[in-house]
Amino acid sequence: MSDTFRAWLQIHFCVLLWGFTAILGKAITLPALPLVWWRMTLVTFALLFIPGFWRGLTTMAWRHIAIFSGIGVVVAMHWLSFYGAIKLSNASVAATCMALSPVLIAIIEPWIVGTRFDWRELIFGIAVVPGIILIVGGTPTGMRTGIAVGVLAAFFVAIFGSLNKRYVQQAPALTITGLEMGAGALSMAMASPLLPHSESAFVRPDTHDTVLLLTLALGCTLLPFALSLVALRHLSAFATGLAVNMEPVYAIVLAILFFGEQRELSVTFYLGVAIVFAVVFSHPIIAARRAQS
Repeated sequence: MSDTFRAWLQIHFCVLLWGFTAILGKAITLPALPLVWWRMTLVTFALLFIPGFWRGLTTMAWRHIAIFSGIGVVVAMHWLSFYGAIKLSNASVAATCMALSPVLIAIIEPWIVGTRFDWRELIFGIAVVPGIILIVGGTPTGMRTGIAVGVLAAFFVAIFGSLNKRYVQQAPALTITGLEMGAGALSMAMASPLLPHSESAFVRPDTHDTVLLLTLALGCTLLPFALSLVALRHLSAFATGLAVNMEPVYAIVLAILFFGEQRELSVTFYLGVAIVFAVVFSHPIIAARRAQS
């Protein structure tokens, strides 16, 4: 098995786990800010007990510690936007907005990573736009704000995905994960006193939310985030972002099973989703044929 194919399998396993994040985000009763703060704090706390995190940290240059800490702030902004979109719309809509990330990555990745611009990747990214238009048209008017916030979340994905691609070789995956999660949690803790008390990050979760937060942090964040960084060593940020477009598949199916969200969305929405999925599945097939020619 080649390293690239193994990385492709790893990233799809990560996406499967990430498919549960939208469902857990909807089931957790906390607002977006404390939800994300607890998620990142719990992951950071867990990594403090893993020797591999500390070994990697002792060998890192201060410059790279600062870089990964900065990326962690962008990750926090992404999750705040993503869970904000869930609270303003629903899990299916927020997850589907992430399908815009490839077209953004196709533009941003060459600029950040320094790779050659590939117009074919831009075409694949643009191909999902008709699907997104149908998705917007198939949602109730009251969810449009959630869609706008979801698009902002996709923009932050493009930024931190490209930055991670550029610097992922500079440290072990667990160390990068710990730095980014810790910096994201710290940035929200510093901003929290400036916000109204009702929007503070320091909200104590009840037993129900605690169980779900632990599941979200350990099962759907720590494991897939670290594993995705390993996969990113052998995949482009664009290929990774396109694979992540499968997240709505799992999120939508789970949202239907747990929340009955199919009653909130029209046939037009699911037609748009079908277009997005067709683009996702066709990319690796066409890329493989191109490599063989």
